[in-house]
Amino acid sequence: MRFNFLQNDPSLESQWRAIILFGKNSATYKFAFGKALLELASTQKTDISISELAPIYVNNILQHLKNSDKQGNSSSSTFLNACRKHNVDEISYDALIAVTEKYGFNNVIDAFQNINGGEITNKFYEKDFSGSFKRIVITDDLLRLKESIQFQNFVHEVDSRWNLVETAWNLNLNPNLLEIKIDDELQTLYLETSFMKRKEITSARASLNGYQKGKCFYSFQDITIISGDENLAAVDHFLPHAFKVNLNNEGANVNGVWNLVLSDSDVNNNKRAKIPEIKYLERLYKRNEFYIESKHPLGETIVNQTGRTSDERRKFLQKQYELCLNLAIQKWSPKIELEPLF
Repeated sequence: MRFNFLQNDPSLESQWRAIILFGKNSATYKFAFGKALLELASTQKTDISISELAPIYVNNILQHLKNSDKQGNSSSSTFLNACRKHNVDEISYDALIAVTEKYGFNNVIDAFQNINGGEITNKFYEKDFSGSFKRIVITDDLLRLKESIQFQNFVHEVDSRWNLVETAWNLNLNPNLLEIKIDDELQTLYLETSFMKRKEITSARASLNGYQKGKCFYSFQDITIISGDENLAAVDHFLPHAFKVNLNNEGANVNGVWNLVLSDSDVNNNKRAKIPEIKYLERLYKRNEFYIESKHPLGETIVNQTGRTSDERRKFLQKQYELCLNLAIQKWSPKIELEPLF
């Protein structure tokens, strides 16, 4: 499934998202480094020394550590311990930067652009540690990425993925007990268990957008997740909320992540409570499988809601679709539909 994400769409945008969504998660350094690269792209810098990069990189980690202490699977980290000490004023910022330069980039620079044991086709930077002056050289591909309409969404997607990963780590929940919910306004994802009060996690739009490649689920037009934008995506129930009672009676949660997609606001207004054509059910299955294969906390929620195996998940979606179809008057498809990317 990881290769399927890029199979029909090897664009720079999808390569970037593949790194953030499907790359290995043994620590959150990847997210901090990704945010640093996005900041560099915005400044149009073509190369940067490790000394210059260190403050940009470590500041993101300092902020996240204040909210979630566990930022990796390792039992001990010289770098993270230095970050913790700085947050409680036990070491100076200059001392922290020195530790960051020495230990903070171990592995992350080499590993960031790897997916499934191989590098992405279009590198966003090159490592140059050949002399005493250690640096990374920004490629034209990262600078071109900045020109994409999707660029404005990337930092929100990185933060959303980071928030979900660190929340799951810090709660140390059994994956079988992990169920991420969405609030009544379809704005925010949260956790709530029998032993824990409600904990807000992240924006619903930011967590959904990357897995749809920044496109409307139905029309594949570009969408945005930036609040206040005139093209702000709508959070849509694939199987309409109007069928809530019928689905709930069958044990399916209509507000489950498995049933939520992002759509262009005009497309969403046209769809309303109609049932999508059957071909979109396969697209929903693929989107859900992207979550599961990327070892995403939302993937555990989808598994818990729809089935442990791919066959069970297909049957679950088909059953819910047929239930709604029996109650619907007509099936629906958008007036505009560009070439699908998954």
